[in-house]
This record gives sequence, structure tokens and C-alpha cells, in this order.
Amino acid sequence: MESIESYIKALIQMSGDGPVELRRNLLALHFGCAPSQINYVLQTRFNPESGYLIESRRGGGGYIRITKLNIDPRKCRILAFLEEVVGRGIDEAGATRLFTRLLEERLLSERETQICLAAVRRDTLDLPLPVRDLVRGRIVKAMVLALAKD
Repeated sequence: MESIESYIKALIQMSGDGPVELRRNLLALHFGCAPSQINYVLQTRFNPESGYLIESRRGGGGYIRITKLNIDPRKCRILAFLEEVVGRGIDEAGATRLFTRLLEERLLSERETQICLAAVRRDTLDLPLPVRDLVRGRIVKAMVLALAKD
């Protein structure tokens, strides 16, 4: 598993810390392992908590895109805090408090904050409870991760 991790990290470093696109089956062939082992390495060692964002597309032309998140230590603490506060879902008042706090700590601009708040409003997410809070939670996490990228 360490050799797969090292290989992927070397590819990321060679790309200048830019995104790297990989094919899971080709990696599995290269390392002589099952594709599920590649998934395990990606899930355990290339997650947001470790400073990476994984995007994937399934199918014949599918890929796995790994992006190194260049996050300052304050943003890392915010991500941990975000996971604790949002969990799986968050109500509108909680999301508003969270984005207001990020604005106050100068991690978001006024414009970014207004965009985030508009996306998580009750009238924007016209869904029944508890689905609305679950969807809002996923949106909040995705927005903060996107904003944490350089």
C-alpha cells in the first residue's frame, strides 16, 4: 500500500502539485493488485483530511482526478471543525452562522459568503426535512472544500 501511495504522491509532485488523472485499473495492473486495493489507498490516504480532493468518473473513459489542496493551517482547522459541526446535515441557521464565522475570520470574502448563503437558503433547497438538511450539509462541505483550493 505504501508503494501505491508513494507512486501517486510522486506523480502529484511531478505535476507541480497540480491535478493528476489516473485510471484505477491501469494502476492495479501496474502494481499487480486488485482495483479495490487502489480504492482503499485513495480513501484512506488521499482524502480531504490528508489534504487531497478526489474526483472520479466511472465508465469506459473514466478517471480518478487527485488534486492536492494547498490549505493553510487555519483552513485545516476549519475543515476539521466543519466535519464536526456539519456532520451529515445542517439547518439554515447553522449554515448561516458557519459562513458568517468564516467571513469574520477572513477565510471567505463578502461576495463568497453571499454566494454560499444563497445556495443553502431554505427557499433555494425546496426539499422536505430531513433531506433538506442532509443536502445542505453536503453543499456546505463541497463549497468549503472548493474555496480551500488555491
